[in-house]
Amino acid sequence: MRIFDPHIHMTSRTTDDYERMAAAGVRAVVEPAFWLGQPRTSAASFTDYFDSLIGWEPFRAGQFGVRHFATIALNPKEANDPRCRPVLDLLPRYLDKDAVVAVGEIGYDSMTPEEDEAFAAQLALAVAYELPALVHTPHRDKARGCERTLAVVAESGIDAGRVVVDHLNEVTVKLVRDSGCWLGFSIYPDTKMTPQRMVELLREYGTERMLVNSAADWGRSDPLLTRATGEAMLLAGFSDDDVDKVLWRNPVEFYGQSGRLDLSDLDVTAAVDPQTGNSILRGGS
Repeated sequence: MRIFDPHIHMTSRTTDDYERMAAAGVRAVVEPAFWLGQPRTSAASFTDYFDSLIGWEPFRAGQFGVRHFATIALNPKEANDPRCRPVLDLLPRYLDKDAVVAVGEIGYDSMTPEEDEAFAAQLALAVAYELPALVHTPHRDKARGCERTLAVVAESGIDAGRVVVDHLNEVTVKLVRDSGCWLGFSIYPDTKMTPQRMVELLREYGTERMLVNSAADWGRSDPLLTRATGEAMLLAGFSDDDVDKVLWRNPVEFYGQSGRLDLSDLDVTAAVDPQTGNSILRGGS
């Protein structure tokens, strides 16, 4: 089973996690810029953080055969802190980097006017730099937050097919599907989604434009829940090819729109069974 985790915060994870992920079939990851758990007191701290996302983390991942990409942004929570607002002026320096495949995470945390301004400004950067956008939906009042998110995306002029709206659930999935945006689901213990709930959504809505991620970070989370979702899909009767589409081809298609998704030299080949038409995946068992 080959896996591309399209949203995982490896800065918060140990080297042992990379080893476990590689053994489970994870061959590529996207790490979005996010809140580290305590307030950052100046824009300079973001410079060091962004540098690590495009320097140290790709090196650390590469030791285990995992290709690491990043998305860069001022995240919604810190958009409310005036000490962090100058980060918006730093972003162009990083949005030109080869390993940066989207602007993100952007969107809403508490749906404040400050978040409105930062969200719109960063969607404009995504358009200017011809990058996809990774959008975070709020943890509370998700339906209203999702409606507001989609309205801002529509106003920005960005192509909906270049936007993934993440952390969706049963309440918000239809709204985003009907918008033309990509649909992101975080498989995360206690909150967000479980593998079993994800399987039911895939049964109802299909596999098109569906991205499944672990969103693993410094909280209670599990970087192998993408693998667990693929296994739950197989047990539910989905084919190997369905699993490959959701866990590999969909994230490759979405982030490939950046023009920067270099997956060369990775062991991710897939043969096809001539009798069933299903993929026989190599590069992970």
